[in-house]
Parts: sequence; structure tokens; C-alpha cells
Amino acid sequence: MNERIERYLKAGTRDNTRRSYQAAVEHFEVSWGGFLPATADSIARYLVDHAERHSINTLKQRLAALAQWHISQGFPDPTKAPMVKQLLKGIRATHPVQQKQAAPLLLTQLEQVVSALEASAATAAERHDMAALLRARRDIALLLIGFWRGFRGDELARLLVEHIQAEPGTGMTLYLPHSKGDRLNQGVSYRAPALKRLCPVQAYGNWITVAGIAHGPVFRRIDRWGNLGEQGLNANSLIPLLRGVLERGGLPADLYSSHSLRRGFATWASANGWDIKALMTYVGWKDMKSALRYIDPAMSFANLQLLP
Repeated sequence: MNERIERYLKAGTRDNTRRSYQAAVEHFEVSWGGFLPATADSIARYLVDHAERHSINTLKQRLAALAQWHISQGFPDPTKAPMVKQLLKGIRATHPVQQKQAAPLLLTQLEQVVSALEASAATAAERHDMAALLRARRDIALLLIGFWRGFRGDELARLLVEHIQAEPGTGMTLYLPHSKGDRLNQGVSYRAPALKRLCPVQAYGNWITVAGIAHGPVFRRIDRWGNLGEQGLNANSLIPLLRGVLERGGLPADLYSSHSLRRGFATWASANGWDIKALMTYVGWKDMKSALRYIDPAMSFANLQLLP
């Protein structure tokens, strides 16, 4: 019975969260030399020792992990002490950091990169270079599904063929059993349109056809000989993969991350008249603040703007 309880408790916490919390507790206890259960004073000293080396978000994540450990073990939570809260405010004021955001992948840039990949696919097919053809088709599908659905990297990495229904000329439905925005793990179905150009449905069909994938992860590793992996891409590998694709397409890759697809779609939708409610519903944002972080507003100063 205890094993079954432990299994369900474990399932209630996402793998990434569990790993990051374990690492944070280990850092406090092993790397820094703290003792658990901790006191508010030791938490404060821990924050001070790392205030100049870590961002406020990293410190807050470490506190969340320590809070979770104390609560799960039945101890009072020292991270909620007034002194700790005031100390965090002081650190934020003393070490302000401008929030870094990945550049949005704009539609014209997406078209440029996909055009280069299509040319690579055509050349690879002529030369019977299966490895190059597979990479081009996978990367086109990755870009177009990621952009038109506004998916995060981890969502792309967890897509399964058996959870996708695609109908050429009509659209596709993609089901995710759980995701970051789905706090209750109820599962969410997403729709993506069939388009006249840069079509995610066609790109998906081309990819799974050439790869011969009938089930399992959609996006997988391809080795230098063109062998397809059985496991899905790791979410952490998507950033270097995406940057490599964008660099080959002629873009400055360092400006972009896996969030660039999401930001790019949000920027495109906003510029094309989508209101914020429609955009939040489509992408899956639950609060306005999250949505606004991804949108680059178009601002006009009309006749007052200086001419170049």
C-alpha cells in the first residue's frame, strides 16, 4: 500500500519540478553545508551568500524547494518568515536584473528558414541522402508545428503520433496528456490549421511518412548515418537543435531559444488583429501577465515620429 501511495504522490509532481527541487535541496544541504530542518536565520544566510551570484528567480526557486521539503516532512516552513521575505525584497532592489527574453521568430524569418530546409530536402532526395532528408523534414515539422501552435519546447518533445490526428487540407488535433499550463493533469487537445503555405499539417505528414513513424514520439534524434532514435528528443536539446537550424537558415542563432516560436506566433497574432483573450485561449495562457510577456506591441507615434 505504501508503494502505491508513493507512486501516486510522485505522479502528482512533474518530473522537471521534482528534479529541480531535489537539486535545490542538495545544493542547500551538501554544497552550502546547511542543515535540515532549517531555521529562518540559516535560510537568510544562504540567500545572502548567493545573492550576488544567482538571479532572484533562481533564489525563489531554491526557496520553493526548501519550503516543499519542510511541508512534506511536517516541519514549519522557515521560508515564509518575515525576515526572509524582507531579505528577498532587499536583494531584488540591490541587484536589479533586466529580464532576458529570446527574440521572437517572425513570420518572414520562419519563411526564410523553411525555404532553406525545403531546398535541403530536395537536394537530399536527389542524392538519396536519407540522413539529410530526415533532418530537413523533421526540422520543418518542428518549426511549423511549434510556431503555429505556440508550443513550448517540452510540449514539442512530448508529442506522440498516437495522440495526433491530421487531415490534409483541413487541420490537425494534437493531444497532450499533461503540460505546464494543465495544473490538474486533465489533458488538453489543441487544433492547428491547414494553411496554403508554411502548413504544419503538410509538414507533419511529410515527416512521419519519410521517417516511417506509426507510433511513439514524433520528434526524435537522428544520428549521422540516418538512424532514427526510439526515444523522443530531450526538451533541453531543443535549444541547440533549433539554433543550429536557424543558423543554417541564415539567422543569428544566439538570439533565439525554444520560446522564440511561441513569441513569434504571439507577435504575428497580435499584429493580425487577434485580441488578447483569443490569443490566451489559443495558446493556453491562464493569466494576462504571462501572455503580455510574449507579445511585442506595435506602437505608432504617427506624425511625431522622426524620419530615417
